[in-house]
Amino acid sequence: MSLTHAEAAQAAVALVRPSIDALLAQTVRPTVHIVVMDPRLKPWEATFADAVLYQETIGDSASWEKPFDDFARNKAEQAWRSGRPNVVNQTQHPSSLRQGDLPFYGSFVYGDIIVGCSGVEQWFDMLISGWVALAMEQLIVHEGQGGTWTAK
Repeated sequence: MSLTHAEAAQAAVALVRPSIDALLAQTVRPTVHIVVMDPRLKPWEATFADAVLYQETIGDSASWEKPFDDFARNKAEQAWRSGRPNVVNQTQHPSSLRQGDLPFYGSFVYGDIIVGCSGVEQWFDMLISGWVALAMEQLIVHEGQGGTWTAK
């Protein structure tokens, strides 16, 4: 595989960026923060900080009225701890929530790829997370099948 996992995460964000931009044009604010976890690291093997593979802010973070980068990391950490999107913990298994966990969802889990996003409506945060997770996995599949992808 010529792409590293971090490059695959960055390429996934770039690949779905036109859809993200179109969505942000119709949401509460035109900026989000995305956090991609390293699918090779589990909570019993690494700290959360060490397991963060890639982060990116889309839009101008100077306009944020809240720390959406911290919120995205919180959503990603909730999903990383449980191995499922944090909407599941919040709606079906609230006993797993810890003090300090955000009461908003916005993460997505696809296989071992976990992505958290924050900045817009929580349902759209989850949508963006899903786009990125699916794109990352399929880029790695593509390379595994002999294809190539240039990270941009």
